[in-house]
Amino acid sequence: MKITKTIQSKIENTDFDNLSFGKCFSDHMFSISYKNNKWQNPEILPYGPLSLNPGTHVFHYGQAIFEGMKAYKNEQGETLLFRPHENIKRLNRSADRMCMPRIDDDIFMQGLRTLLEIDKNWIPNSDSMSLYIRPFMIADSEFIRATPASEFKFIIITSPTSTYYSGKTNLKIEQKYARSFVGGTGFAKAAGNYAAAFAPTKKAQNEGFTQIIWTDAISHEYIEECGTMNIMFRIDDKIITPKLSDSILGGITRDSIITIAKQKGIMVEERRISVSEIIEKYNNGRIKEAFGVGTAVTLNPIDSITFKDKVIDIKVLEQDSFATILKKELLDIQYGKIEDINGWTFKV
Repeated sequence: MKITKTIQSKIENTDFDNLSFGKCFSDHMFSISYKNNKWQNPEILPYGPLSLNPGTHVFHYGQAIFEGMKAYKNEQGETLLFRPHENIKRLNRSADRMCMPRIDDDIFMQGLRTLLEIDKNWIPNSDSMSLYIRPFMIADSEFIRATPASEFKFIIITSPTSTYYSGKTNLKIEQKYARSFVGGTGFAKAAGNYAAAFAPTKKAQNEGFTQIIWTDAISHEYIEECGTMNIMFRIDDKIITPKLSDSILGGITRDSIITIAKQKGIMVEERRISVSEIIEKYNNGRIKEAFGVGTAVTLNPIDSITFKDKVIDIKVLEQDSFATILKKELLDIQYGKIEDINGWTFKV
């Protein structure tokens, strides 16, 4: 692998106490090209602009996928990854759906490990911070014809970060727009899924909401997920979360929280959840908590949910909170503070 290091690091001019999510980037990136039906020319190089022609396929037809991961520092200063092979599996599922080449585990992990070793000083030494990792793949062929590309770039960039949301999380149940639909690309981390969500999300934010709760595309009666996270409800003493389908992204954090909850004796149901059920359970005083889970947010309590003119105020519990218990357990595993009985952490 070719390695070209930066002449001047940016780290000394980086204020780690005032990081905004996804706006500060580390010194280097990993890049590899796909040509003639094989991955070739892997390299580590300084983070910087890409040279792409105006006719590059990705600009016109949106063949682009990505992943979201984090690297953590344990108390011994070692770098830990959390379930990285699950990210590779999901990236390859996305690649299959978007007619893009799969990336081998060895290529992905060798590139990532080398990158993290070179930029290890960018991983914050803090329990509330981490290094966000963004692997992505784009179509790199140069033609403007609506057929799949044959050349691609796979790149990994990193960004030191703290919390994703600050303040209260107030969500709006979407009744007009749809994020995805059965038979579509909702299960894939495809760039176009997120671009299509920007307009309705911005509209909701202009109305004072943090994010949207997406509902099914046909009837808008069933809850699917939030814009940046999978959603879970605590009804009585049971966690209820929408069952995965090809219109819902299979979150790795979601799967981890479900596993931890079951190991702690908390009942979990994965099934369809209607908006009317949530309103009914709230009116009967049975919704104890609601929270979103995802790589970027980890686990984020939800303060309120609005459906038309109905506001569901959810009191964030200070005692006996499932959200607090599960978040602490997950973070303790990710930062290497407790025994990882599931074999999820990966030492770089």
